[in-house]
Amino acid sequence: MTGPVDVRHLGLMLALTFSTGVVDAVGYLGLDRVFTGNMTGNVAILGMALAGGAGLPIVGPLVALGGFLAGAGAAGRFLRRAPSGWSPSATATLATVTVLLTAVACTLLLVGRPHGSATDVVTALLGLAMGAQAAAARAIAVPEVTTVALTSTIVGLAAGPFGELGRTSGATRLLAVALLLAGAATGALLVRLDMGLGIALAAAICLTVTVTGLAEHRTPRRA
Repeated sequence: MTGPVDVRHLGLMLALTFSTGVVDAVGYLGLDRVFTGNMTGNVAILGMALAGGAGLPIVGPLVALGGFLAGAGAAGRFLRRAPSGWSPSATATLATVTVLLTAVACTLLLVGRPHGSATDVVTALLGLAMGAQAAAARAIAVPEVTTVALTSTIVGLAAGPFGELGRTSGATRLLAVALLLAGAATGALLVRLDMGLGIALAAAICLTVTVTGLAEHRTPRRA
């Protein structure tokens, strides 16, 4: 059975899955139709754009991919020697993600929707943050939850044994899909008011996850 600490980690990663949906909605609707968390979508958009898809962006997906790779690569190297599960390195990584998201949110709230090269800068920073978050989630290693991608989760949900929805793994997959969907819907609604609000919400969620994970890590485990 899953122990109490594992359940806490699962809840924290699901919260980050929700925030990824928010950030991706803000990116797609406010930053020239790019995803900053879902790299599969960017690759597909880029491929269609290179094949002559009318009106599809090329620079934006490339910038998002570059930022994501840089964030995941840097965080991955930083976390390489960290033990599996929550660690001080995971805390530091997610704290950095929180700082990046907060900086972007404050800029957007003060300046407004970016234009021109400023759009690429925001895209790169969000991609950097989401890449680092993905690396942290990989190090924390909660089964079925990557926080940034759902394709394998949906495959596991559809192809799993009959009746798996009543088990922990099936429920986790279903919840991850529902939370990303809810996050995307929330982000889309917030973009109508101010796209900075969506990033601010994601930053607040990441801060909460970081502080909660740190407190749990510091609390001695009972036998």
